[in-house]
Amino acid sequence: MSFAEPLHDPFPRFLAQVAVIVLTARVLGLIAKRFAQPMVIAEIVAGILLGPSFLGFFFPEVAATLFPQGSLEALTLVSQLGLVLFMFLVGLELDLGMLRRQAHASVTISHASILAPFGLGCVLAYALRNELSDPSVPFPSFALFLGAAMSITAFPVLARILSEQRLLRTKVGSMAITSAAVGDALAWCILAFVVAASHATGLRSAMVTTALTLGYIALMFGAVRPLLARVGARVSRPDALTKNAVAGVLLLLFASSFVTELIGIHALFGAFLFGAILPKGGGFARTLADKLEELVLVVLLPLFFAYSGLRTQIHLLDTPHAWALCALVIAVACLGKFGGTALSARATGLTWRESSALGVLMNTRGLMELIVLNIGLDLGVISPSLFAMLVVMAVVTTLATSPILRLVYPAGEIESQLPGPTPVPPPAKRPFTVLVCVADARTGPGLV
Repeated sequence: MSFAEPLHDPFPRFLAQVAVIVLTARVLGLIAKRFAQPMVIAEIVAGILLGPSFLGFFFPEVAATLFPQGSLEALTLVSQLGLVLFMFLVGLELDLGMLRRQAHASVTISHASILAPFGLGCVLAYALRNELSDPSVPFPSFALFLGAAMSITAFPVLARILSEQRLLRTKVGSMAITSAAVGDALAWCILAFVVAASHATGLRSAMVTTALTLGYIALMFGAVRPLLARVGARVSRPDALTKNAVAGVLLLLFASSFVTELIGIHALFGAFLFGAILPKGGGFARTLADKLEELVLVVLLPLFFAYSGLRTQIHLLDTPHAWALCALVIAVACLGKFGGTALSARATGLTWRESSALGVLMNTRGLMELIVLNIGLDLGVISPSLFAMLVVMAVVTTLATSPILRLVYPAGEIESQLPGPTPVPPPAKRPFTVLVCVADARTGPGLV
């Protein structure tokens, strides 16, 4: 029996696919760590290497044996499940209370970081429509989607970079994380409208889908969230995370995803929305996230990156003109995100160094960009060539964040902003006490 013979059966082949994907991602992750790069870079590159851009191009027989076209349905379904759970975790990390407290300080920056790249993306769409847009796709859908794709900031990747660079407790770090959260919420709302318009068969259908989306959001915040808050008060302790409680949360999560899929936007919006409204107090949400994160981040998300890599055809960029267009896409994305963020931050009173650091951080895209791009490719709004260019843009902008940040915002600047150690108060003076063990409580008074 040859080594490849078991791979003709669906289940052994799927196990082999998962093993190869996870192993490749972890090995590249070790290399990325040595260069102070986030794990998401390794996962994206691993997906591209396992796709037609590398494995399929240089080792077509191996690729055909391990990833035959007919075997990708199972990989696709499991990767989509991983994305639903991941977007739930992203929503779970979104602190709505923090957004309300700091929105006044970050609203200008977050809106500028969305509107500037969105506007430039729409202008770029006009320039690229004849070369990279399918004639059957309406130009408004193409322009709105490209603008939304340019506007995304990778909130989870940004949080990881801020933690690694010890920036979370600095002014720049807190401003970045709040602006990214507000901006991403706005960008996902824009994307939901774009998806609704793309699915719709006419203006009336688009308006109905948009109205249903707004109604569902209002229902979740107005009715479901208060109900969850009352229920959550009873099970807010970490030790209340029973199997039945986890099952209940997952059932509601999948129900929310199912409803948004029926509405005509995407299951991911329902997952993100449910995570955002789930009560965060008492440690229940944090414990639930800790239980899900390892499975999602180590196994399920790499499957999505492989799924994206199998759809990325870098070899389509086979001419200098194509690479020039790719460079134009990268330049417009960086100009809009960095420029819009830095100028608005400077206008709010930050120094040029702080504003530049904030612009570099907000230019991080990574995973969230890939999610958006796959939605666009599934809808047929973007072509495979433009998909490949935007994947390259996501890799380049994420890859450049950490090294450029170290140049713009050196370690000495970070150290000067870190809060000092919290002084330990002296122990309170208490009366001298003696603990005595007695065999019978009735003898206690006599001993005293």
